[in-house]
Amino acid sequence: MQLDEASLRNQLPLDNIYTHGLEVAEVYQSAPEYVALYLSELLRNNGLLNSEDKRVDELRKIIKDNEIRVDKGEQTEELQRIRDFVEERDAAIELQRASEEISFRKRIEEYYLPKQLINAILEKGEIPTSTAEQFVGIGFIDIADYTFLSKFLSPNENQTVLNGLYAAFDFVLNRHGGYLNKIEGDSLMFHFGGTLDPNVHDMDRNQQERYIARELFYTCVEMQRVAFLFNQANDRFLYNEEPDTRSSISKAFEIIRTLRTSNELSPSINAFFQIRVRIGANIGEVTVGNFGPEGAKQWDVIGVPVIKAKRMESTAPVGGFRISEGFYEILKQNGTVDEYYKRFKREAEALFGSFKHITMDELFKFGKVTLKDKHNAMFNTYSVQVNPGLPEAIMNQVDLLINKGKEGAQRILDMLKYYRGNRFVINGLESVFTRRGIYIRKYELLKTILPSLYERIVSEHNGDTEAAHKAILNDYSIYNLFELLGKVQDTVKVDQLPERPDFDFNSYDQHMDSIREWMEYENTYREKRVYQRTYFYNFIFPMVFYSIQACVFEFQQQAAELTELSEADVS
Repeated sequence: MQLDEASLRNQLPLDNIYTHGLEVAEVYQSAPEYVALYLSELLRNNGLLNSEDKRVDELRKIIKDNEIRVDKGEQTEELQRIRDFVEERDAAIELQRASEEISFRKRIEEYYLPKQLINAILEKGEIPTSTAEQFVGIGFIDIADYTFLSKFLSPNENQTVLNGLYAAFDFVLNRHGGYLNKIEGDSLMFHFGGTLDPNVHDMDRNQQERYIARELFYTCVEMQRVAFLFNQANDRFLYNEEPDTRSSISKAFEIIRTLRTSNELSPSINAFFQIRVRIGANIGEVTVGNFGPEGAKQWDVIGVPVIKAKRMESTAPVGGFRISEGFYEILKQNGTVDEYYKRFKREAEALFGSFKHITMDELFKFGKVTLKDKHNAMFNTYSVQVNPGLPEAIMNQVDLLINKGKEGAQRILDMLKYYRGNRFVINGLESVFTRRGIYIRKYELLKTILPSLYERIVSEHNGDTEAAHKAILNDYSIYNLFELLGKVQDTVKVDQLPERPDFDFNSYDQHMDSIREWMEYENTYREKRVYQRTYFYNFIFPMVFYSIQACVFEFQQQAAELTELSEADVS
């Protein structure tokens, strides 16, 4: 009978299976158990166990014969060799899987755990389980106004820019031997000293204080300067860096360069956005150790100095940093204050910037910081200038903002409010206003801040307001007017009540009359102070800046009208 093509296709696989089965039985005839198992699986996997085909019958017979041989105890070296091979193969596979898991776990640890922490524990030879009181320096960094930039970036681009910035900060920290404690959103915490800092292990307490204070201080300075360079996508601060660090920073720089050169975005980005950070730092005795539940332990430092360092950061000047009074005193004792002042002056002079005239007290500006949310807790602090070219940088930005309409005017106003205590920045901005032709009505500012002084000046000019206004324009800078505004603000901020006298007791009625009279006076005084404070913050302070804003609006309107006239003449 002749087979058709379909039958032939079905026949060939069975021929192959049959031929392969005979070959296995021949090659492994000294291993009956293996032959029986192998051929059984071969038939089962191909669905032929119940086939009535003669070739399958023959293979089933071979299986049965080999099973009989096994029952008779015919075990061979060949079978044992096969079993050993299978066991060794399975063990090798299991070992490979275990090795891959260990390798993957190691990669996870290296990716998430700080190398400095791992190295310190390896050097110690054990995981430290107990806490200890140690002297450390703590710093906090927070990116100011980052939300403006984030509006122009995708989530991945936001991550890339932040990762690049943090890589730059970590590079600085590693150079000075500091430890990156944690990153939380757009802020980070770092510290010097303690168990994880090998540089202090052989130092006594005084040596530790001097070393930690100096390294922490210059780390804050350098991190601020890195932030300035980051705005320009300038990597000149990098040297001897790891490839991963440079890669992270380069990716962030690509995004920043694109934003700053984009035809659509660059006018807004260059006018409105600069990466600026706030930094706060403090030193003191803290508790160092492992904190957290099992499986989520974290090496950390806690204590009052840490809390104060965070307070320093939250009130720090943008583009500078704030330190505690205790930190400043150590810097002064070890010569860092004088050293930094001389260095800053040299850099400002080299830039021909206005900061070349800065005094020591202006570079390290003393101030009392009051935290209302902490029951008016007060800290003695020093704010530190970092960028020798800051006034000129602010001037350049404001020059661009003048052309950006109401939004630009509002940003200028924000800068005036923020830097109103910095004479170099405010004098620089006044020079920009003068150069651009923005007429600031200083007489209106003075009239709002101190009406009595304004009236006195008018009186000195025999009631000639035009002459008085000209005198005010010549005699008062915007910074002088802001100083007057600050003095009025300091006056209304004082909450101290008149000291209550100790009343002598003669009789009940007389004693209570004296107390009643005093209480009425005290209440009247309190109401007067509340009114003065409310009037200042609700009227005087905002009106000063509304007046300046209106002057900028006036200039912008005039510029727009001139543009329209020019376009009309051309057409």
